[in-house]
Amino acid sequence: MHTPLPEVSTSAGLPDGLLRPHAEDPARLVADLPSLRVQAHAANLMVLADGTLACVWFGGSMEGRSDICVFMSRLAPGSAQWSAPQQLSDDAHRSEQNPILFPAPTGELWLLHTAQRAGHQDTAVVRRRRSQDNGKTWSPTEDLADAPAGTFVRQPLQVQADGSWLLPIFRCVPVPGSAWDGSLDDSAVLRSKDQGHTWTRIEVPGSLGCVHMNIVPARDGGLLAFFRSRWADHIYRTSSMDGGLTWQTPQATVLPNNNSSIQALRLQDGRLAMIFNASSAADATGRRESLYEELDDEGAQASDTSKTAPAPTRRSFWGAPRAPLTLALSADDGQTWPWQRHLETGDGWCMSNNSEQRLNREYSYPSLRQTADGALHLAYTVFRQHIRHARVMPDWVTAAD
Repeated sequence: MHTPLPEVSTSAGLPDGLLRPHAEDPARLVADLPSLRVQAHAANLMVLADGTLACVWFGGSMEGRSDICVFMSRLAPGSAQWSAPQQLSDDAHRSEQNPILFPAPTGELWLLHTAQRAGHQDTAVVRRRRSQDNGKTWSPTEDLADAPAGTFVRQPLQVQADGSWLLPIFRCVPVPGSAWDGSLDDSAVLRSKDQGHTWTRIEVPGSLGCVHMNIVPARDGGLLAFFRSRWADHIYRTSSMDGGLTWQTPQATVLPNNNSSIQALRLQDGRLAMIFNASSAADATGRRESLYEELDDEGAQASDTSKTAPAPTRRSFWGAPRAPLTLALSADDGQTWPWQRHLETGDGWCMSNNSEQRLNREYSYPSLRQTADGALHLAYTVFRQHIRHARVMPDWVTAAD
């Protein structure tokens, strides 16, 4: 078992989960969610069936370590106070990361997350818990069928008109003779026609280096998807015209990417919204060897399966600044993004994940949802120490013009 959770402090100056007007921007409301660990990262938002806004993330001492587990907090309709975090996973031998909430058409609420041996993303399995009461209580944890070792998730499921479910995944493949570093990762989609009992894998051709696949409806009735780039160059984009059965080869968009997560959403007014870091390797002043180079005795060693993978022709780039954090709008399905505004600025220094020494200065891993009142809700990592929630209206982006 993980160590007992400490009491949440809400004293002045510490995150207390209360939604308030931003000191320099009254059109923006912000809340800093309490963290029960020294590190908090990889938030995902979801609007639940009763209108509650839920946020899940992972926390512990440092990403990749076996004390990393999943937490959840809730913002009830009409409330300005986030609930105290609830711990939702507890595997003392694996690092539990990248949680997703899925309000299934069956009425269940799913929690999906990964669980890996420390520092080895190529050992990750996808795990699931189910709730019948909007996340107040949960079923026991189980592994998701048809998701082999090395499968990672990050983005929400997409439910199709034919009743099928699409779960975007990416495959973590180790470099021959060394630890996983992302250089051989690619993307696929798991498709279920039986409400998640079984899944069929659909490859995304030419997706080497394209991960965190984020599926959204296209205006023409098809599907679009956007990707993080392991090369830290651009956000990539693909499409499907047959309900996700086949996909085009991803192509670079005009938006930069820094090998960090993004999220897109189709808005009620028909536009696309994108939340991302407006930076890339071109803005970097240094380069990290890998994501998990600080894990010490739990550090990543060469994988036993690495001999089965081909040598990479291109290496992933780690260390590009994870700032600014930018919200953008597109009226042409992501071909152009003429409206952009920064939520956070700074140097985005992320050459260390050490939260105990408070070295990291990133604003990253954003999530984006829209509630029935039209408001946009964003959640993201602040300096690897806690999760921040921001609420704006879509026109907040264009108001900067």
